[in-house]
Amino acid sequence: FLFGFVLFLLLQLYQPARNTDGGQVLPIHITKLYDVPVEVQSILKVSCYDCHSNNTEYPWYSYLQPSRMLMEWDIKNGKQNLNFSEFGNYSKRKQENKLKSIIKQIEKGEMPLPIYTLIHWDAKLTTGQIEAINNWVTTIVNKTN
Repeated sequence: FLFGFVLFLLLQLYQPARNTDGGQVLPIHITKLYDVPVEVQSILKVSCYDCHSNNTEYPWYSYLQPSRMLMEWDIKNGKQNLNFSEFGNYSKRKQENKLKSIIKQIEKGEMPLPIYTLIHWDAKLTTGQIEAINNWVTTIVNKTN
């Protein structure tokens, strides 16, 4: 028991750098590239940005290991798949594919991740929110074609 407790305490010393850009919105951010309605921006911020942007809102439990390590793994993985903060770095074709993928994943209930919505109840998408995102993405895709 004592060994486990000491190991737990030692783990707390490991605090990786936080995923935060100081709230800066660069010209390559999706909201600078496309007209994103306020409602959709709000949905993306609550349900997506923690893992898919350069600015994560860290909850209290992010200061405890091993939850912090798991969070960092999810954030790194999420940003590798889609990063709204760096959306302008993608080619036009890749941007369109990413947008279409957003619709597929939220309609299947794959995003946001169930483990995330278990703790962040407000991140669960309603039918109306899914429809709003779908309409927005469809509008963008139709304009680019």
